[in-house]
Amino acid sequence: AICHAFARSGRVANIFCAPGNDGIAQIAECVPLQAEEIAGLAEFATVHAVDLTFVGGETPLAAGIVDAFEAKGLQIIGASKKASQLEASKSFAKDFMKRHDVPTAEFAIAGSTADAVAILDSGAFGEADSPVVVKADGLAAGKGVVVAADRAEAVAAINGLETTVGTAAVEKIVLEECLFGREVSLLMFADGEDFALMPPTRDHKRIGEGDSGPNTGGMGTITDDLLLSPEQLEKIIDKVIKPTLRGCIEEEFRFRGILFLGLMITENGPQVLEYNVRFGDPETQSILVRLETDMVEICEVMLASRLDEIDIEWRPGNSATIVLAAEGYPQTPRKGDVISGLHKAAIIPGVTIFHAGTALAAEGQAASAGDGSPSSHHQFITAGGRVLGVTAVADSLGESLDTAYSAVEKISWEGMQYRRDIGK
Repeated sequence: AICHAFARSGRVANIFCAPGNDGIAQIAECVPLQAEEIAGLAEFATVHAVDLTFVGGETPLAAGIVDAFEAKGLQIIGASKKASQLEASKSFAKDFMKRHDVPTAEFAIAGSTADAVAILDSGAFGEADSPVVVKADGLAAGKGVVVAADRAEAVAAINGLETTVGTAAVEKIVLEECLFGREVSLLMFADGEDFALMPPTRDHKRIGEGDSGPNTGGMGTITDDLLLSPEQLEKIIDKVIKPTLRGCIEEEFRFRGILFLGLMITENGPQVLEYNVRFGDPETQSILVRLETDMVEICEVMLASRLDEIDIEWRPGNSATIVLAAEGYPQTPRKGDVISGLHKAAIIPGVTIFHAGTALAAEGQAASAGDGSPSSHHQFITAGGRVLGVTAVADSLGESLDTAYSAVEKISWEGMQYRRDIGK
């Protein structure tokens, strides 16, 4: 989705994407470097005289890619290593919110599994049948949060975290009171002092309809200005965004890049569930199809700390993204199934198909697809959990959902799964 936004700019000659995938290869040159290979990426940017680097994921940001590029005089958009702690460490983020009076759930930080269980036993989070949220401190690819219905489930979550997300992510464990309300994601461009909001969006995290089953990286999103009233938006700006950006300045890590607020709109007003320091997936797919201002121009004013000098324009209306996942996701997705119907779905007006877990089929594997798409050379197979994001933009939410689902109906592979209630 980020590559698509840059590809629409009249000022871009070449786009490189590391590591990219076979879908991205249709609009950008894929570079065989992993996002964590910071020295190699910096060398590539230097050798190829790359004018601008834009960081998509949280892992290279947390590892300090922005600091490394800036030290070499390379222009890059993203949060510094210090600012990335807002996402990379849940305990850092919660303490930061407390220091700067940003509204968030009551919490406790445990130094070990035993410590976390002892905090629960102390009654700090209510009775044994009270819900509690258990979070791994470190980066966990969206899998480090469990909303436990009661103490027994919370203890099971604490004991299972290490297996799910690895030892490094659970050096600390954050326990939180469970908040109730409506979840909304609010993303913004930030240049250190000023910010420019993107359309409010809502993600549908759980695998099953009616928000049932385990959490995933996200099964679909909508953008809708009606998700937040003008009063709620004003409150978020005053109570969350301004104190956050001011707090970053006070603690000597100005926030420049994409700031993502995961919010719960409760009866006591907006509360921050989490910070992310980059675009989210699949929120970005729904957001960037509505962007009308040149992405390069936005990046230039961010780098110059002049974000307040431009008006970023968005297409009016709404958008929706439906995620199509492989059989077995989110546990162990099956790979290698031939995807048919992509060509038919892509020609529907208003539809963009974003590739995630796809790969090009080997010669001869495509014959079974038979969907009238171009030769096997363009035939895709499944290669991950979340395989495709089918995005539509239209004048109303209903229309964007109808258009997205009409495209989804053209696509199929064995075991394909998706939610039919996105945006409902």
